[in-house]
Amino acid sequence: MKLTTKGRYAVTAMLDLALHGDQGPVSLADISARQEISLSYLEQLFSRLRRQKLVISIRGPGGGYRLSRNADEVYVAEVVDAVSESLDTTRCGNKGDCQNGEKCLTHHLWSDLSDQIHQFLSQISLGDLMKKREIRNVADRQNRLQSSGVDSETINTERLSDQAAV
Repeated sequence: MKLTTKGRYAVTAMLDLALHGDQGPVSLADISARQEISLSYLEQLFSRLRRQKLVISIRGPGGGYRLSRNADEVYVAEVVDAVSESLDTTRCGNKGDCQNGEKCLTHHLWSDLSDQIHQFLSQISLGDLMKKREIRNVADRQNRLQSSGVDSETINTERLSDQAAV
């Protein structure tokens, strides 16, 4: 399966929004800082998420984004689908022309795997992810770094230093 950056970032940003949405609208700048995703990329993703009615934008001072419905009702597959991300594991884009214009020997195997992956992600809500202790721990760490005023460049430098020391 090839899930590109677009799908991964969309899910990450939506999970961040779900985790912080109880405090009011969440700005893309805050998501950008916490998740180290460029603001312009987030703007593109949220434009698609808004068109698919997964988020609501709030204008004006203190504005930002909110989920359009409860986190328990927003599924990972919906987010990936909203940004036009394919979960296709076939070589041919599931067109059935993988071998000289015909289906290859394993086309149905990979097509079935794509369906299973989509079905799996259709059963996991943002609310389910929010309940995971590991995810809460990461969110708490990100919040501490953001509230301490450490910028993402410093965070990246610290990570590289830590990795070099190992």
